[in-house]
Amino acid sequence: MGGDCELFRIGMGGGTLAEAEAWVHRMHDRFTRFSESSELSHFNASAGEWTAVSVELEAMLKEALRAWELSGGLVHVATLRALLAAGYTRDYSLGATPTSTPPPPPEPLPDLLAVRDGEARLARDAAIDLGGIAKGWLADRLAEALAPNCLVNLCGDLFARGPGETGEGWPVGFGDRTVLLRDMGAATSGTTKRMWGPGLHHLIDPRTSKPATTDLKEASVIAGSAADAEIYAKVALLLGANAAGKWLEGRALAWSLV
Repeated sequence: MGGDCELFRIGMGGGTLAEAEAWVHRMHDRFTRFSESSELSHFNASAGEWTAVSVELEAMLKEALRAWELSGGLVHVATLRALLAAGYTRDYSLGATPTSTPPPPPEPLPDLLAVRDGEARLARDAAIDLGGIAKGWLADRLAEALAPNCLVNLCGDLFARGPGETGEGWPVGFGDRTVLLRDMGAATSGTTKRMWGPGLHHLIDPRTSKPATTDLKEASVIAGSAADAEIYAKVALLLGANAAGKWLEGRALAWSLV
């Protein structure tokens, strides 16, 4: 997942925490772009052809299309080639590689990705990185299955379900404060955690195919689901301080911009 994951539960639920942890590891192995044997890598390698996909990958691809539409094209999973050109070619702990000329901005995602029951197709030469889309979607699914009173945090994309220990909600760090969340999702998007040079970081702006230029270092958002919070946080970061708040109004439940 690229960071720390946390699972908390009060009372009984579906399976054990150890089983939930094992599920997270399996999902990581299946949907990472850093393994040639992962389901995601096989899907990218099949670009240009209809390919059988698992129930989980089908759902995440549909989520990617929803995110593209909801964000007005700013959340675009088909920016992997731009990410590779910027130097993020392997696990961040191993360091970046020399950058190359960025590719042209990607076409609208619905022109590059088609999904139907049990199958999906990428346009030839397209490649995707599910990234935060996967983390938000997985956090929502795991919280639903884990217990009526639980907190699932997958590297900053989290869902707090139920009243927590005190009945007031689960305490979650949010910007410079702690908030109590109950049946809500939260996510943070930033440019400093994975930065490897001046202006070089992992957040690609699909309008330019380059690492985003923004006056925000971090955007944290609370929403009705972890998936929505992930989308909203990324849009806010790309829009910058002046436009982010207006865009988030009526969508997010709360936000913090740094």
